[in-house]
Amino acid sequence: MSGQRGMQRCRTVSRKGETIYSCRDCALDPTCVFCQDCFQNSAHKAHAYKKRVSSGGSACSCGDVVGWRSAPYCSKHNPAASNWETPSTGLWDQEQDSRAPFKGGTVSMQAPVCLIDNGPDGRMSVQQEALKILEQIQQPVVVVAVVGLYRTGKSYLMNRLAGKHAGFALGGTIESKTKGIWMWCVPHPSKPGHTLVLLDTEGLGDVEKGDEKHDTWIFCLAVLLSSTLVYNSMGTIDNTALEKLQFVTELTEHIRVKSSEHNRNTELMRVFPSFVWTVRDFTLELEKEGKPITADQYLEHALKIKPVDARSPPGVEKHNKVRQNLRDFFAVRRCFVMERPANSRAMKRMEELTDADLDPSFVQQAKDFCSYVHNSAQVKTMRGGRGLTGRMLGSLAQTYVEAIRSGKVPSLESAVESLALIQNGRAVKEALEFYRAEMGRRVKFPTETHEALSTIHTAATKQAISIFINASFNDEDQKHQLQLMSSMDKEYVAACKNNVKVSRKECWSVIPRTFASLEAGLKDGSYMRSGGYGEFRRALDSGARLYRSEKRKGVMGEEVLTEYLEQKNVAGEGIRRADISLTEAQKKMEENKVKQQEAEQQRRLLEQRTQMQQQALRDLKSSNEENIRQLEAKVERERERSLNEMERVLAAKLKEQRELLEHGFRRRAEDMEDDIRKLKKEQKREQEEKPGFFQKLGSGFSSIGSALFGWMF
Repeated sequence: MSGQRGMQRCRTVSRKGETIYSCRDCALDPTCVFCQDCFQNSAHKAHAYKKRVSSGGSACSCGDVVGWRSAPYCSKHNPAASNWETPSTGLWDQEQDSRAPFKGGTVSMQAPVCLIDNGPDGRMSVQQEALKILEQIQQPVVVVAVVGLYRTGKSYLMNRLAGKHAGFALGGTIESKTKGIWMWCVPHPSKPGHTLVLLDTEGLGDVEKGDEKHDTWIFCLAVLLSSTLVYNSMGTIDNTALEKLQFVTELTEHIRVKSSEHNRNTELMRVFPSFVWTVRDFTLELEKEGKPITADQYLEHALKIKPVDARSPPGVEKHNKVRQNLRDFFAVRRCFVMERPANSRAMKRMEELTDADLDPSFVQQAKDFCSYVHNSAQVKTMRGGRGLTGRMLGSLAQTYVEAIRSGKVPSLESAVESLALIQNGRAVKEALEFYRAEMGRRVKFPTETHEALSTIHTAATKQAISIFINASFNDEDQKHQLQLMSSMDKEYVAACKNNVKVSRKECWSVIPRTFASLEAGLKDGSYMRSGGYGEFRRALDSGARLYRSEKRKGVMGEEVLTEYLEQKNVAGEGIRRADISLTEAQKKMEENKVKQQEAEQQRRLLEQRTQMQQQALRDLKSSNEENIRQLEAKVERERERSLNEMERVLAAKLKEQRELLEHGFRRRAEDMEDDIRKLKKEQKREQEEKPGFFQKLGSGFSSIGSALFGWMF
C-alpha cells in the first residue's frame, strides 16, 4: 500500500483556456506544470512561479519526483503526510537498509544513525553510513542539536521534533543511552524543499567517561554544526545549572575565527546558532515580584550579571563568566519550561506512552517548543549567509572532526575553504555529467532542425546550471561556473558537429533514391538526344521535390542538395549544348533559367545558414541569461540571509548595551559602542551594495560561447 501511495500523481490534463502554473525555483524540467488545484495546495505559491493560460493538453506534473528539485507534491497527493500520532508510512524498509531512497534531493529516515563516534583508538570519527545519507540530501538543511547532562530527557525532545514516539534511544536507568552524536534526517514539516536534521548528543557529565575534554568537543561540535542549539536541563535555572554549562566559557579556546574589524565575540555571534534552553520537570511559578513573567524573561533574569569592583565579594567574576558568554555568543535566546510528563513508573516506559497518557500541561508545553523550533529554526549557514545542503554538512563534520583528531582547533575560515575546495569541483562534475546524460538520452541524431537540438540543449543547460548552483559553495569569481559553461559549450559544439555529420550522411543516403530516374538517364545516355535536355530538367526538378519531401534528413538538407545540384548542372550544360531541338535563343533562355534556379537554391541555403546562426546567438544569449538569473537568485538569497544575520547580531548588541546602561555598567556599554558602529556601517554598506560581477560574468560567458560559431563557418 505504501508503494502505491509513493507513486501518487495528479495527471489532470488541462483544457484550452485553463490556468496552469510553473515554478522557476523548483522545476527541473521546463515542461513541468501544476494544475490550478494542485498549485493552490502546494509550496510553490511562495516561490517564483509563472502563471499562464493553457493551449490545452498539458498534464499536471504533481507527483513527478523526477521533474522537480523540491516540493513535487501538493498537500492532496503527498504520500508522506503524517502527524505525531500517525505511525511510520513505511516508505523504506529499515531492516533491509538503514538509508532512505533518494527522493527529490532529500531522504526520509525511519530511525537515527550515528554521525560521530569514538573509534577503538578513543578518537572521534565520522561514520560512513551517516555520510552516505547526508550525501543524498541536496536540499538546504535546518540543523537542530540538543546538548545537556545525561539522563535529562534530551532524546525524547528530539523524537518529538521528528514527529515520532520512538527513534533516538530513551532509557529508564542511570545509564547514558546516547554515545557520540546521532543523526536523524526527516523532511521539514513546515519548510517545503528543506530537510530537518536532528542531532542528539552524548550526555555531558557521564561518570563512566571520566573525560571532560571529550564533553567539551561534543559541545563544540554541536555548536558548530547546528543552526539551533537546544540546551536541556532539569529543575530550575539557578547558579548550579549555569555552572554545569561551563563548556560555553571554553568555546573561544576551541574554535578559531578569522580576525576582522569586529571583536572575536561578535564574529562568533555571527556564526553561532540560536540558543534554546529547555527546563524539564519545572515546578516553580513563573512570577517575579508577584507579577507573571514569561519563560524568556525567566531566562534573561537568570543571565543577569553582577557589578564587579574592588568591594565585590569573591566569586562574582566566576558568577558572571558563563552568563556573560551566553549573552556574548548567542544573539537569539529562548526558554521553554516543561512540567513533569508523568509519574516515575510511567516515565520508565516513555516510548510506549501516547499524548493521552501524559500530563496535558506537558503535552501543550512540548507542542509549543516543537512549534517554535519548526517555524523559527533557520537553514544552517556559514559566514556571509552561505547556506548548506546535507552533503555540505557531512563535509563540514568531517573537516571539524579531522581538525580535532589532529590536535588542532577547528577553524571557521578553514572550513569554508575546505568546503569550497570539495564542493565546487564536484558540482562542476555532476552538472556536466547530467548535461551529457540528458543530451544523450533526449537527442536523436539527426534533428530535423537546429532549433530542435537547441531546445533540448537549453532545457539540459538550465537543469545543469541549477544542479551546479545548488551544489556549489563560495565559488569565488565564479571560476567554477565559467568552467562548467566552457565544458558544456564544448559538449554542445560537439553535438552540433555530430548533428551536421549524421545529417550529411543521411542526406547523401537519400539522394540515390530520390534521384534514381535522373541517374539512370545519365548513366544510359538517354538525355543525349533531341529533346533530352527538357527531360533532364524535369527529372532533376522532380528529384528535388521528392528529396525535399523526405523526412529525417536533418539540418544539412539544403546544403547537400545544393552540392548535388551543382554537380548535375555541369552535366546538364553538356546535355543542353547537345540538344539539337533547341535554338540558340532557347539555349540562352535555359541557361538563364538554370542561373535563376541556382540563385534560388543559394537563397535557400543562405536562409538555412542564417537560421542556424540566429539560433546559435539565441542559444548563447539564453545560456548567459540563465546563468546570471540563477546566480543572481542565489546571491540574493545569501545576501538576504547575511543581512538577517547582521540584523540579528546588531539587535542583540543594542539590547545588551541598553541593559548594561540600565544596570550601571556604563564602561562596558561604552566599550561596545565601537563594535556597534562598525556593524551599522557594514550593514549600510551591504544594503546599498549591488553585486558588481554580473557584467563581468556575462562577458565571460560570451567569450566562452563564441566557440559555438566555429562548427558552422
